[in-house]
Amino acid sequence: MKPIKFDQNFINKLKKLKNQNLTLYLKVHKQLSLFKENPKHPSLRTHQLKGKLKNVFSISVDRSFRLVYIKNGEYLFFDLGFHSQIYKD
Repeated sequence: MKPIKFDQNFINKLKKLKNQNLTLYLKVHKQLSLFKENPKHPSLRTHQLKGKLKNVFSISVDRSFRLVYIKNGEYLFFDLGFHSQIYKD
């Protein structure tokens, strides 16, 4: 399996989330654990984005919260947030 890495933006937002919404933070950790076991696990609802973000993938944490990553020689998680925050122009 490809290595999984997290950029500083992702780490900072994750720390902030822990202080603001522990329930959502725990859901994020559950999804990341599933991803580590199997990046294609159906519960992740992973999908490739389109348009300008066509090289980006998204994992659903719940109906509106996403984890966003790119994959090359590794999986690099670089952002997380609500759908409206992540995909704004």
